[in-house]
Amino acid sequence: MKATWLTLILAICCASLLKAAEQPENRPNILWIAIEDWSPDLSCYGTKGIDTPYVDELASQGIRYEAAFTTSPVCSTSRSAMMTGFHQNYIGANQHREYDKRPIPYGIKPIPHLFAEAGYFTALMSYKTDCNFTPNTKSELFTGEDWSERKSDQPFFARITFGGTHRSWKRDPQRPINIDDVELPPYYADTPFVRRDWANGLEQMQLVDRQVGALLKRLDDEGLADNTIVFFIGDHGRCHIRGKQFLYDGGIRIPMIMRWPGKVAPGQVSTNLVTSIDICATILEAAGIKPPVPLHGKSLFGQDVKEREYVFAARDKMDETHDSMRAIRSKDHKLILNLMPERAWCQYNRYKEGAYPVLAEMNILNLKGKLTPEQAAFFAPSKPKVELFDLRSDPYEVNNVADDPQYADIKVELLAELENWRKNVIRDQGVSMEFRAQDVFAGSCPTATVDAWVAANAAKYDFNKYGWPAWYPTRTLAEWEKAREAWGPYVFRGPTEEVPRPSISHSNKKRKSRNKKK
Repeated sequence: MKATWLTLILAICCASLLKAAEQPENRPNILWIAIEDWSPDLSCYGTKGIDTPYVDELASQGIRYEAAFTTSPVCSTSRSAMMTGFHQNYIGANQHREYDKRPIPYGIKPIPHLFAEAGYFTALMSYKTDCNFTPNTKSELFTGEDWSERKSDQPFFARITFGGTHRSWKRDPQRPINIDDVELPPYYADTPFVRRDWANGLEQMQLVDRQVGALLKRLDDEGLADNTIVFFIGDHGRCHIRGKQFLYDGGIRIPMIMRWPGKVAPGQVSTNLVTSIDICATILEAAGIKPPVPLHGKSLFGQDVKEREYVFAARDKMDETHDSMRAIRSKDHKLILNLMPERAWCQYNRYKEGAYPVLAEMNILNLKGKLTPEQAAFFAPSKPKVELFDLRSDPYEVNNVADDPQYADIKVELLAELENWRKNVIRDQGVSMEFRAQDVFAGSCPTATVDAWVAANAAKYDFNKYGWPAWYPTRTLAEWEKAREAWGPYVFRGPTEEVPRPSISHSNKKRKSRNKKK
């Protein structure tokens, strides 16, 4: 009998110790700050022209990650991954603006649910969830809207998005940026129009920086900073051409900063390859929470991240623009596999044509033959099946060496690693004939703009199913010149001047799918 009681007591003690190990007594708060559509275009990352003192200070207090990447170059897919810790393709959340949203498979739970089950108060302090699965509403995913709603001494997990860096942008009257002070990537035309648009984006980030500073001050004022892990990231890359929606570094490389007083030494800079979903694994570990299914992301405190050789990303449908790409990146090389090479990079996308002034500027220059080869490549009518870049000598990814015999071994290696990831990690579904929609539309656009044709034929075609036509170019030169003229006053508005953004495209409202399941 004594042995039985002793065994029972030991079992209870062991269970208590395990529980204590899983849930630290002084569990940290988590504050996860995201900004929209932004690459590491911050002064702490060396970007010229901009001044972001509050984010810079945060970086000085913890770790700034130089090689951080998102899993997808658009909001709903990248956020679906960050809400779960898994690549979006694996959980069936890879189609941007998914209409037929389904429950998360494989027993996977959203990260906020895991924290709530562990006793945390969970808060979404902004409006946007933007997930391509169910549950997907704010009330379904989070407990409340602010950490102030929690019980006394209850730890919190809070997420907030500052959306100012999503087009459209406001000027910064406090610190306007001169166009001569900015530096453009070589794949952009160097014109005053392009420089002013670029500078306007940097000014908007300065405004967001002050919002971040106010939030961090609140942590200090409420005595919470010392026991709060703060993450600062972008949800994906910059909202410029060749950025958002594409797998170049401009679309998937993001700022990532972590601060944890007393646990993470200040002033660090990491060159480890890390991804946005690593945050999920890191904060769960810090809170002593074990997920029911091992995450794709890895803890930033673990050896796996230090030894990681590759990161991966995927792009599929963007609104009703059908395309599909996969990418693998090491520290020295990037390989992009274009699964629909027959389509142009700049095929019709209503959002981009109605939001990106530089798209008009560069289309005009391209149609007039005034772009450099590096700039004109992105406006070609089709894509190579494979793109390979040597990032050591070509950090802007403008020189495709996929067919260079010197890189043959690297190409074979990266393709094999990418195929393994597609097959064994994300269970890639690839591209169906229906998605490719090659025989659905006529061979060329019968109108001056694809935008006008799409608006006029919305009732005749199921764009949710087949996507928009891939006709290219999407506008005549005359129509692009009209768009450029309409953009001019808005792009060149003064720091205190109110100029409405022009209407370049038809309404962004989308029809509900006729085939959507009830």
